[in-house]
Amino acid sequence: MTSAPDAGLLAPGWAGSPAAGAADDRAFLRALLDAEAALTRAQAGLGLAPADAAAAVTGAADPARFDVVSLAARARRGGNPVIPLVADLTEAVGEDHGPYVHRGATSQDIMDTATMLVAARTLDLLLPDLTRAERALARLAAEHRDTAMPGRTLTQHAVPTTFGLKAAGWRTLVLDARDRITAVRGALPAQLGGAAGTLAAFGAYGAEDATALPEAYAHELGLRAPLLPWHTLRTPVADLAGCLAFTAGALGKIAVDVLTLSRTEIGEVAEGSGGGSSAMPHKANPVRSTLIAAAARRAPQLAATLYGSLAAEDERPAGAWHAEWEPLRDLLRLAGGAARDTAELTEGLRVRPDAMRAHLGLTHGLVVSERLSAELAPLLGRARAKELLGELALRTHTEDRSLGELLSEVPELQGLDLDGPTDPARYTGSAGALTDRALERR
Repeated sequence: MTSAPDAGLLAPGWAGSPAAGAADDRAFLRALLDAEAALTRAQAGLGLAPADAAAAVTGAADPARFDVVSLAARARRGGNPVIPLVADLTEAVGEDHGPYVHRGATSQDIMDTATMLVAARTLDLLLPDLTRAERALARLAAEHRDTAMPGRTLTQHAVPTTFGLKAAGWRTLVLDARDRITAVRGALPAQLGGAAGTLAAFGAYGAEDATALPEAYAHELGLRAPLLPWHTLRTPVADLAGCLAFTAGALGKIAVDVLTLSRTEIGEVAEGSGGGSSAMPHKANPVRSTLIAAAARRAPQLAATLYGSLAAEDERPAGAWHAEWEPLRDLLRLAGGAARDTAELTEGLRVRPDAMRAHLGLTHGLVVSERLSAELAPLLGRARAKELLGELALRTHTEDRSLGELLSEVPELQGLDLDGPTDPARYTGSAGALTDRALERR
């Protein structure tokens, strides 16, 4: 029986996402073949190989002609899949043009270049989902610019805020992720250096200026031309690690907020279509948020492996380069799946202003004690105001009465209009202006 491709049975966070197909084994096989064909074309363009050899290699580099399971099994012998692939591609090209397959390159040239191709293709599919999420959050922020809700710090009610400001903050994180991914995507380089990064073999095969070849190679692939071969200069991989881990974490912030706010006892938001439970028919679980949060928890450790590979010895390393392949692919899938799920989450999110308003009253008005402390100090003196509010705060709980009601009985405050200062919806500070400012960003 032929082994099935990795379908993501244990990875519902990325299964079925655009990133899943863009980074699977077949996608890597395609990228490896694209890298090999582009190398021959680049050499032909510089007069280092016949044009018909370039056409032959490009024609033979059809993923459907290669057995990915066999390649994986044979990769153990040399430690990477490029070695068996070159053998199969050379055979497919035929005796006349076979010598031009992989000529002058080393396995890491092809593997690194293919990895950059897979990353570029995956990021190109991830960005539209971030755009969907950003637009949905902009709409929510505008609609709920002045929807007051409890601000929570260290798990407790602090002072009022607005849901519009919260959504605007989420959107800012999405835009931060988009900008980082866009910058990294545009800088992804091809890799070409030969055995020890000197391009010596290309000179041996007749190149008068071998330094022109990496640029021609990158142009064939739509990647950036590298300043130097980067076999042990792993900045491109580290940059990918950083932007992908940031993206997962930024989207994770949205998810954990939704998970908190959608708890049964809070219910200020709800996913548009929650997931069911295998045992409890009444449940509508916040599945999208759960999967995004799971991705955010995995991403830092994957990125740590990639950062650890920066310490790559010599001109080409043993182990450091090889350690990158799986965590980088996992990061691409996780970030891509999280972007897909965030788009769906934000487009379907249900906001419940009535619940937010009701929760503002849970502390009997103490949520505005900061404001009252500031406004009563000039009237009563700072010490007296602090003492009074501390006393009344205790009484709100023991007597189950509102702070406003108790304040109205204080002799020194008779005749003052306390409705405004004790209304939580009228103490959201500059939340509206900050939301407007955030929405100006494009």
